Amino acid sequence: MKPDDFDFIAKFIKDRSGLVLTSDKAYLLESRLMPLARKRGLKGLDELIQTVRGSRDEALARDITEAMTTNESFFFRDIKPFDQFKDMVLPHVLKNRAAKKALRIWCAASSSGQEPYTIAMILKEEQAKFAGWKIEIVGTDISTEMLEKAKAGVYSQFEVQRGLPIQLLVKYFKKKDEVWQIDAAIRAMVQYREWNLLTDLKPLGQFDVVFCRNVLIYFDQPTKSKVLGNIAGLMPDDGFLYLGGAETVLGISDKFKPIPNQRGIYGINKDPAGAPSAPPGFGAKT
Repeated sequence: MKPDDFDFIAKFIKDRSGLVLTSDKAYLLESRLMPLARKRGLKGLDELIQTVRGSRDEALARDITEAMTTNESFFFRDIKPFDQFKDMVLPHVLKNRAAKKALRIWCAASSSGQEPYTIAMILKEEQAKFAGWKIEIVGTDISTEMLEKAKAGVYSQFEVQRGLPIQLLVKYFKKKDEVWQIDAAIRAMVQYREWNLLTDLKPLGQFDVVFCRNVLIYFDQPTKSKVLGNIAGLMPDDGFLYLGGAETVLGISDKFKPIPNQRGIYGINKDPAGAPSAPPGFGAKT
C-alpha cells in the first residue's frame, strides 16, 4: 500500500470513528477490508481506497467504518464493575433518587448488547427494591449490524458461556435450535440507538450512570479528552462513569476524578484543583 493511500484511509477512519491507526497496524486494513473489497467486486485494497477517494458513497463509508471497529463483548465482562454497580451504585441511587424514582443508564459502544443486558438482568434481580421506578437503559453503537444483533438478543452457545452465570442463562434465556435468545422482558428494558461518540451527545439526555468501557483505548489523547468532556456534560454531580480496567481519566480530563479505593469507576470533578473524593452522599470506603 502506498504511504499516501495509508494516510488517507487512516484519516478517513479516524474522522468517522475516532480509531487511530498507525503504520504498524497496516495488517488490520488488509485483514478487515479485503473481504469488503471482494464483496464489492473490487480487485483489492488499492482499488477500494481509490473508490472511496472518488466517491461520496455513504454505504461504502459505513461498511468500512464497521469493518474496522472492534466489536468484542461478553456478559458480566471483568465482573468487578458489575459487583460495584450492584453493591455500591444501586444503594446510592436508591437513597439519592428516592424522591423522583428515576434512573437512566447509558452503555456507550454497546456492540452486540451483552453489557446493557447484563445491567438489565442485575436490575431485574433487584426489581423489588425499584418498585414504581422509571428505569431506562440506553445502548448506543456506531455499527448498525451490531445494533440489529443486540435488538434480536440472540447469542451462540460460545457467547452465553463467556461470563454468564448458568442460573441466569436458565432463568432469562430460551434455547432455539443451536442458539439462545434472551427473554423479551429483558430485551424490552434496553433501548438501542445508532450514535457516534464523536458527534453531539446532548440529544441523548442526562444519565446517572455511564458505561464507556474499553472504548477510549482506540482514541488519541485529544479525542479522549473531548469525548470525556462531552460525557461529563450529560451527568449530574453524583453520576458515575465506568471505564475499562486499562483506561484512566488521569492526565486526560479534569472533568472526572477517580473514586477512592475503587478501580475503573469515576465521579464528576466539581473541583479540579481538589483531592479526589466520592460523589455527594456516596461512601468511598467499602
